[in-house]
Formats: sequence, structure tokens, C-alpha cells
Amino acid sequence: MLAKLSTRPAVRRCAGTGALALTLLGAGLPAAGRPQPDLSRFYRQKVTWTACKGPDMPKDLQCGKVTVPLDYARPRKGTLDVALARYRATGKKQGSVLLNFGGPGGAGVPELATDGKEFMDLTNGYDVVTFDPRGVGRSSPVSCGEGSDEASTALDDEAGLAHPQVLLARLREAAGACTRHSGPVLPHIGTVNAARDLDVIRQALGDKKLNYLGFSYGTRLGAVYAAQFPHKVGRLALDGVDTLTEPLSAQGLAAAEGQQTALDDFLDWCTTDVACPFGQDRRAAADQVAGLVRSLDANPVPTDFGGSFSGQDLVGAIGQGLYSRQLWPSLERALASLVQDGDVRGVQNFATGGAGLPLGGHRNGGLVDPQDVPADNLEAALMAINCADDPDRPGAARITKDLKGLQAEYEQASPVFGRYRLTELLMCYGRPKGTDFIRDRVKDVDSARMLLVGTRGDPATPYQWTVETAARLGPSAVVLDNKGDGHTGYTSSTCVHQKIDDFLLYGSLPPSGSSCPADGEDWSATLNPTS
Repeated sequence: MLAKLSTRPAVRRCAGTGALALTLLGAGLPAAGRPQPDLSRFYRQKVTWTACKGPDMPKDLQCGKVTVPLDYARPRKGTLDVALARYRATGKKQGSVLLNFGGPGGAGVPELATDGKEFMDLTNGYDVVTFDPRGVGRSSPVSCGEGSDEASTALDDEAGLAHPQVLLARLREAAGACTRHSGPVLPHIGTVNAARDLDVIRQALGDKKLNYLGFSYGTRLGAVYAAQFPHKVGRLALDGVDTLTEPLSAQGLAAAEGQQTALDDFLDWCTTDVACPFGQDRRAAADQVAGLVRSLDANPVPTDFGGSFSGQDLVGAIGQGLYSRQLWPSLERALASLVQDGDVRGVQNFATGGAGLPLGGHRNGGLVDPQDVPADNLEAALMAINCADDPDRPGAARITKDLKGLQAEYEQASPVFGRYRLTELLMCYGRPKGTDFIRDRVKDVDSARMLLVGTRGDPATPYQWTVETAARLGPSAVVLDNKGDGHTGYTSSTCVHQKIDDFLLYGSLPPSGSSCPADGEDWSATLNPTS
């Protein structure tokens, strides 16, 4: 799940013997009888901070890096650099708080550069630090070239449903393209290794324990860290809580249903405005959106950056615009430019998260220049990390048998988002089986208490996932029920924002089961447990 928060609108060894053995198991490696690799050189690092390069980088934002093993089981086999950025503490410093904005595939450095103002309250006690996870942004970015687009085109009725073997062949080609374009980081991508990188970052920052704020996918990363390094957990806040148990197929259906509900709400709003590009007839507006997607899938339009913009690109763009009601006016204007003038720039800006970068070369190991980050990195990293985190790999016979049923199930969940989400599910075909660590071992965590925030109207991470994940993590998990709408609550709810800040800065936790209302309502008396 992608959390898009923009509303612009002495030498130490690795965390002790027990934790290291656990993380070896998490990486799918046998711990018993195997010598523990020496990671001390990675844990001796200190970050060197310098001014961030780039015309859009704030002057007070500093950048740095840490070096981590490509393969934690074989640390001599290669390394990669993980990009960092920070705003320095302005008050009495009590350490660092590390942010992950979601994805998987979301780059932290540009997000903090753009929306750092949302987190300035935290500088009263912390250096506010973020990072581009391995395989993402400047940290050895993965890419699939045109592989994902080629695979998605096989999901039409003729080539996909009538001839599933065509789809499977294209999916295998897409997996091969990702391997060719991504380099040596691809087999070592995923949340288990990213969580180990977090611990190296924690030590390099000079913190005895990890203080952390994660959104959407970032909650999965935080939970995995807590399972791997329970005694290194400081104050962890998880907003927009991801599932730890649902297979990708169930996640895709939940996402399609949630996004369809959000689209319906958007159209309810849009059709009351004379500027709505779909008119004022609500039912006709829904048909027009679905028709526009079909039209662009059949006849993609060229873009300023080369390549083309398809209906599925539009679906991805709309999905980004639905994450927050504050983005709806901008989404309406972008759709109007597309419908009325054929101008894709506005919707493409949503689809790329505002980047619009050309596809460029990249090198593994050292940091990549921002202009060389592949245009498809977010999508490629999302697929790679989700697949690496999921142990399910149905074979060709199973997919062939189930394809029509899956197509119908996903389209019933959402006529607009169904195919998009089904494509994400099928993109794991042809890739190595993922780890079973998250599903089997991230539970009953014996750590400091953690704050989990679930939003009732969240289109990407259903509130029920917060309840289920809290129960799975055990007594350390404290739930805050946000009664509002949108994906995550920190940047949209004054109440949630304050409760997370109070926890991270002062260690003050609300009682589990407390609630926050939607903004605009009085919340001073709502922080008692619900019945």
C-alpha cells in the first residue's frame, strides 16, 4: 500500500546473539550451526551530513548515507549505500526519529524535502530523519524498463482471458526484464532486509533505540523491525496499519474495494460542481470514468517524457489523488484538462508522484543521482518488495484455472481499479518465492509499547487491519481509532497529529481503544476508550 502524504495542495555488534539468529531465520537462512557473519564494520559507521544537492532541496535539509551489506548472510559479497536526509533538532535533542512514508517503493528523501513542514513539531526533540530504502530512489533503484506495461497489456479479454498462456509468457518476460534492469540488489530487496538496514541506520545515528514513524507500508516495516529487534524498540508509531497475514490476493481485493468507495465519494463531490469534467449526472459520471480508462487502454496517448499514458496509468493517478480529500480539487482540474484538452500532464503528475523523471541508467552500490532514478522505480520497487514479502506463488496451471474467476472477482470489487490491482497480484508470477517470516514470525512482539493508528475511511489500509495487526503484535500494541477519512491520519487529523507527537516527544500514550473524530468536530472529550 502506498501512503502518499503530500497535501500540497565503542564497536558494537548486531543487537545481540538472539536477535541476529532471528533475523537469519527471517532471511530464509538456517541459523543453527552456521557461523554468525561479522557485521561490526557496518555498526561502526557514523553519518556525515552535508547540504542536499538539487535545485528544489531546502537549504536547511541535510543529506547523508549509510553503507549496508547487500546480503546480510554474506556481508563480504558486496554493499550498497542507503540515502538519508534530516532536519536537525531545534529544541533539546533526545535522539532521532526515523520516518518512512510508505509504498512500498516510496522514496523518503524527496518526500521530506517537499513536505517537511508537516513534521517540524518533532524537531522540538528530535533530528527528523528519513531514507530511501534499498531498491528505492537513490539507494540502488530497481527498474523493469517497459516490462510492467507489456505484461499489463495482456490482461485484455482477447489475449489474457481467452489465451492465458499469452499472459503467463508476458509475465515471465516482465520478471526477466526486472532482473535485467535492476542489477544485484533485486534478490536482496524486501522488508526483512530493509528492517535490518533500519538497525544499521539507528546505530549510525547514535541512537540506542529506534524511534520511528511509519505510514501505510511503513507500518509493515516498523512491525518487522520490532519482531527482529524487540529490545531496540524505542517509540514506534504506525499510521495506516498494513496487514501482516493477508495474502496479496486478499490485499488486492481490499484495496480495489476501498479505492472504489473513495472514487464514489469523489464523484459525489465532483458532480455538485459545474466544473466537474464528468457533468452533474452522478451515474453517468461513473460510466464516463470507466469509459475513459477503457479508451486510454485501447489508445494510449504520448507524453512529454517519451512513452505513452494508458488507462491503467490513469487508474494509478486517480488512486493517488483519492488518498486525501485535500487533493480532490487538484485531481478534478487534472481530469478536466485530460477530458477537455487531451492534456495528460496533470494526471501524469499524480501518477508519478510529481516526479516525471525520464528513464535513466543507474549503478548499484553507491548513491544514484536524483536525475538518474528510473521513472518506473516506484512501481518496480512496489512489485519487487511485495513479492519478496509474500510466500505464495501459484503455478501456471493454477493461474490458468483461476484467471477468469479472479478477473470477475476483482472487477466486481471495482470496475475501475479491479484490473489494476489484479495486475499487481499477477506480477509476482515468474519471481522467486518470497519469505514466510512476516506471516509466520511477526507476532507476539515483546517490545516497548507501540502506537497503531487506524482510519475508518481509509481507502488503502482498512481499519480492520489495524485491529488484526494489533492483536497479532500482542499487548505492546495500543490502538487509536481515527473516525476520519483518507489514507493515514497524521497530516489530515489535528487530533491524530497531536497524539502521535505526544507519544514520540514525551512518551504519552492514549488508552488503547481511544478515538479521534474527523477534523472540524470537538475532540477534547473523545480520548477515552470506546465501548
